[in-house]
Amino acid sequence: MSDVLTQLGEVLEQRKSASPDSSYVSSLHAKGLNKILEKVGEEATETILAAKDAEASGDNRDVIYETADLWFHSLVALSHLGETPQAVIDELARRFDLSGLEEKASRNKD
Repeated sequence: MSDVLTQLGEVLEQRKSASPDSSYVSSLHAKGLNKILEKVGEEATETILAAKDAEASGDNRDVIYETADLWFHSLVALSHLGETPQAVIDELARRFDLSGLEEKASRNKD
């Protein structure tokens, strides 16, 4: 799984410097972080709606599609901030041996 995310991260980095007229990713970067975050919010909403529909219908195809869009736009946001998908993978790995309650409690101490 991380191979796909690593490859996607590399493509996102390459497309940052492409012409905004030839690359969707480059056009998002050219519009700035606020536009990228608008897309993340839009995709999050679409993912939520698709999940609700999936629960009712038993068909998960749309929620998978929308989740892919959400992940993609989240990775574009991270790329805009100079981060890679590996940073998220590393953070998830760090949390692997923590219970959710322990992880949440550790955030509240800061």
